[in-house]
Amino acid sequence: MTQTTLLQYEAPWPVHAIDWCKSPAPGQQLRPRSAFRLGIASFTEDFRNRIAVVGLQDDRVLVEDDYGDYPDFVTLVEVSHGYPATALQWQPANASNFAWSQKAPMTELLATTGDSLRVFEYTSDAPLVTSSFVGRQPSSGGHRLSLKAALSGQSKIQGQSGGAPLTNFSWNEKMPSLVVTSSIDTTCTVWNLDTSTAVTQLIAHDREVYDVAWLPNSTDIFVSVGADGSLRAFDLRSLEHSTILYETPPPKNQPPTGRPPSSPLLRIAFNPGDPNYMSTFHQDGSDVQILDMRSPGAPVMELRAHRAPINAAGWSSTERGLVATAADDCQLLVWDISPHAPAPAPSPRNASSRLSSPRPSDGKRRVITDPIMAYSAQSEITNLAWSPQIAPMTMNTGHSTPAGEWIAVVMGKSIKALKV
Repeated sequence: MTQTTLLQYEAPWPVHAIDWCKSPAPGQQLRPRSAFRLGIASFTEDFRNRIAVVGLQDDRVLVEDDYGDYPDFVTLVEVSHGYPATALQWQPANASNFAWSQKAPMTELLATTGDSLRVFEYTSDAPLVTSSFVGRQPSSGGHRLSLKAALSGQSKIQGQSGGAPLTNFSWNEKMPSLVVTSSIDTTCTVWNLDTSTAVTQLIAHDREVYDVAWLPNSTDIFVSVGADGSLRAFDLRSLEHSTILYETPPPKNQPPTGRPPSSPLLRIAFNPGDPNYMSTFHQDGSDVQILDMRSPGAPVMELRAHRAPINAAGWSSTERGLVATAADDCQLLVWDISPHAPAPAPSPRNASSRLSSPRPSDGKRRVITDPIMAYSAQSEITNLAWSPQIAPMTMNTGHSTPAGEWIAVVMGKSIKALKV
């Protein structure tokens, strides 16, 4: 029996935000296919946006390529969201072990950003009921998604009383009650989800902040990127100043404007296997810059193979240095930086230390032009999400699936999940 390497889902609306659940549903060891759940959010230019949880229709789609009578994924639950979600994330894997005061033990949290930080509670306490009629959608069973909190900070934009729109957020894996959000009003805000309160808000950049990420294994240090073209690090224990880890060179042939020229940085992500390394990319840029926390100032690697602007980049959650990139050239590329990186060494900016001033980079930049995997889509890939390492599954038919990771990619209304 052949193993499936491609799963597909057609959404009823254009999809933007996507995330793969970080762990199987609690209490559902008998249904390991709950590791194959995606959170997705629509993008339409109105107030009728939706978010949904989708999951596998049947285990057999993982081992039977010709199991075509059913769709691979089906909608488990869907709710209204109003404005589009700029980002969507499932709770971190260890959130089920956290001592929440306001959450039931058998529920999971999803969060989104947009006009506010919304926290949803997801319940899946009943098995998926599959119809005996071929192709009919299953009933939702006990799947429920309810809004738990909508958090909005005080805006720094003059004349705006509510919170300014949020561009992205990062969920702290070590302390799952902590979330940091980034906003177009130049600020970052740290929230305590357990108490639904803001811990601190700080002016992070000179212009809009586009993305933010906690340093893995730290509850104090996070980094952010934005329209001013800088990558900055912040330490909650000493907020008097930030550390600029990288600044983009100003774009060439820029027409004079009232603002100093800059090349905005759109996304930032840490390598979970070696948190010294981060990936970022420029607006309209077709290369990905890999930065090292130990030698800031300039990229230590550049991934160069896309032929159009990059839209998304994300790291594998395993110990390997795998990073996936997706772009307007309809390509998903997977890179392995581990042969080009020295063995992991303690970072001077680890979870227990404080941020120190940047040391100048040695200027040695490795240009990597050969990805280890490539997938060509039918249209531009606008977003991607890695799965965690999914355990082997044995089905009641006797078939089994090997352990491994998947990558979900977004193309308009289409989502494809690819086995790595």
